[in-house]
Amino acid sequence: MSIHTEPATATDRLKITLAITGASGSLFAVEMLRALEQDARVRHVYLVVSPSALRVLAEEASLPGRNQFVEHLLGAPSSKIVQLGHEDIGAPIASGSSPVDAMIVLPCSMGTLAGIAHGIAGNLIERAADVCLKERRRLVLCVRETPFNLIHIRNMAAVTEAGATVYPVIPTFYNHPQTIADIARNYVHRVLQHIGLPQPGAYAWGAEKTS
Repeated sequence: MSIHTEPATATDRLKITLAITGASGSLFAVEMLRALEQDARVRHVYLVVSPSALRVLAEEASLPGRNQFVEHLLGAPSSKIVQLGHEDIGAPIASGSSPVDAMIVLPCSMGTLAGIAHGIAGNLIERAADVCLKERRRLVLCVRETPFNLIHIRNMAAVTEAGATVYPVIPTFYNHPQTIADIARNYVHRVLQHIGLPQPGAYAWGAEKTS
């Protein structure tokens, strides 16, 4: 049975926060949004997009503006995805009393990484990440920068020590991707596998030898 059509009750379906920040790599964020939208195991997706991310999305994904953001990216409206304001620190994900199963920041800019590493909590993305750390929930930071300077490396060490996973946006080639979309899809599959949402059709090294 396909993972996407496997029945799930309202109580066991997951709530995921997806944050998009102002680093290059919009294709990866859009692919993640599509995968979460299609996955029947996911009940709600809380989407937070920083102002800098909107600028990058406009350049890389031809996003016309913040109106009908999800519909533009997915090609259709979604009842599952709830978009929250970047400055809305009163949103549910800003409190530990509102359970979320995991948070993914994709892509994660070095500025956002720094804010999380130092507990700044100056906007909803930083605050939601801070909540995940204090509540011992899964937090995956898909950092996107090259080369790394010492400040970046120290901040990555700090969030790792605090309980987050640093998951750099690094493509794989052993799966023989044919398109850029293949590269983005395989990366997204690996991140979702990491938080317990294995995807149908995901490439697994050695699977063809054991099947």
